[in-house]
Order: sequence, then C-alpha cells, then structure tokens
Amino acid sequence: MKTLETSLLEHLSEFLAFARKRLSSPELAADAVQESLLKALRSSGELRDDESAKAWFYRILRRTIIDLYRRDDVHTRAVEKLKVELEQQASPDLDEERVTCQCMKALLPTMKPEYAELIERLDLGGESTEEASARLGISRNNLVVRHHRARQQLRERLELSCQSCATHGCLDCTCDSAARDQDNRNLNGRN
Repeated sequence: MKTLETSLLEHLSEFLAFARKRLSSPELAADAVQESLLKALRSSGELRDDESAKAWFYRILRRTIIDLYRRDDVHTRAVEKLKVELEQQASPDLDEERVTCQCMKALLPTMKPEYAELIERLDLGGESTEEASARLGISRNNLVVRHHRARQQLRERLELSCQSCATHGCLDCTCDSAARDQDNRNLNGRN
C-alpha cells in the first residue's frame, strides 16, 4: 500500500494546476498547495480507509484557497478603512476650525515678529520643525525652545485679551469683537 505522501506527490502537478486556475499568481498557487500538503500531513489520521487520498486532499486544497480569499478580503477591507481614517485626519475639521477662537489670529501682529512667524508656520501652516530649523539656520532644539516661548507669549496675550474664553480653551469664543480689537490695540505696544 502506498503511503499518503507518495500518493499526494504523484498528483502534485494536478494540484498545482487546480490552484493556478483559482488564484491570481503561480506563486500564490504554489503556496496554497504547500500549505494544503502540510495540513494534510498533520491531519492524516482523518483520512478514512474507504476514501481516496486524492479526493480528500482536494477538499483540503479548496478550503485553503477559500481561506486565502477570505484573508485577502479582510486585508483589503482593513486597508480601505485605514485610507478613510487617514483622509479624515488629513483634512481639517472645518467646524473645529470655525469654533476655535479667532482672537489668536488677531493677536499675532502684537507679538514679537519672530514668534508670530513661528506660530503661523508651525501651528497654523503645519510646517515641520525640521523644515523650519533648516530655513532659519538654527538647531532643532533652539527652534523648539523659541516655539515654546512663542506659544507662551500668545497664551498670555489671549488670557489678557479674551479672559474667560481663554481659560476654557478658546472654544466657542464669546469675546466681543469690538472689545477684543480695542484690547489688541492696547497690546500692540508690548512685544
């Protein structure tokens, strides 16, 4: 009586042809047959005496091919989901931008020019610290310190100008624009 391994190897070219017809690449077909052979050898005790090893192996190969399609489908859906998430992150939330206190933009001219430029480029423009430090000809660490000081100066001016909304994160700004403009004119003398 032939061993299971010998019986399966005699039909190897048929198994490969079967898999190639159902899969997109010869390499993937070869992988499916190899994976199925391993499964067959591990579960050789399940082969009934009255059953053909060839027919039994075809069932294993079909299930392996179906599993490959399922894995590919799961992978494709995961990639699509990730694309959607990345697109949502990349595009700014217009509601969030609209709700953010507009006092900040009006206060930029009252700050030291180099600080205002850092806020505009890094926080509002999205420039990276590497790009900004190269453009300014300073080290990244020096840029980070300047950026911190710029933000600190902006926060102080927001607290003076906006008062209550500044302590609540400047969301849903309730500052009176006329009063805010007057405060900004008063701050203009301070750099």
